[in-house]
Amino acid sequence: MRRIGIIGAGRFGTELIRSLAAHGADTLIIDSNREVVKELAQFVTKAVEGDAANLRSLEQAGFKNCDSVVIAIGTNLESSIMATANCKELEIKHLVARANSDMHGKILYRMGADTVIYPNRDRAQRLAHTLLARESIDLYAIAEGFNIAEINVPEGLRNKSLAQSAIRNRFGVTVLCIKRTMDDPTKPQHVFVPDADEVMQPTDKLFVFGTDKQIDAIIKE
Repeated sequence: MRRIGIIGAGRFGTELIRSLAAHGADTLIIDSNREVVKELAQFVTKAVEGDAANLRSLEQAGFKNCDSVVIAIGTNLESSIMATANCKELEIKHLVARANSDMHGKILYRMGADTVIYPNRDRAQRLAHTLLARESIDLYAIAEGFNIAEINVPEGLRNKSLAQSAIRNRFGVTVLCIKRTMDDPTKPQHVFVPDADEVMQPTDKLFVFGTDKQIDAIIKE
């Protein structure tokens, strides 16, 4: 199981923690507020009171062993930047950092963040799904509980037509379009609306529409 670290348990961090807990995730959190840490301990594998701006605190808490870390610190720009730098020092595989402005985001990218999120644009539930996916996916929230996801073709569906795979009947999702890499890598990827006889190639990307649960099901296929 993937281990996910959360730095900062403000409103966004707490919502993300609860979303991950709903999926039974192995989650580690650190926050400087003792009462918040105590309150959230029931939702996570390990909750630590500490300062993420201190490299040793993150090491002792076990963040070096996380597959992904989300820096969910809100208004404290200095702590956000220091936590990002410390996570890069720990060689975290996938580092996501929250930004409050475009300039803040640019700084975080320069400090080594792999992904920068903006709480007014990105929902915590969407991020939780992305962090827990076995493969890298992109989710676009359409309405509460409904998303469009860009996913790799699941192994069990590769080299099958849409009709043969019965995606709609089995998973409940709708394949909106397929993005396909051309034989000539210098040419742009081809995006098209498929018919039922279209065979899904192993390197294709599928854009599917469905509920959170339906998308989870096809990703796990």
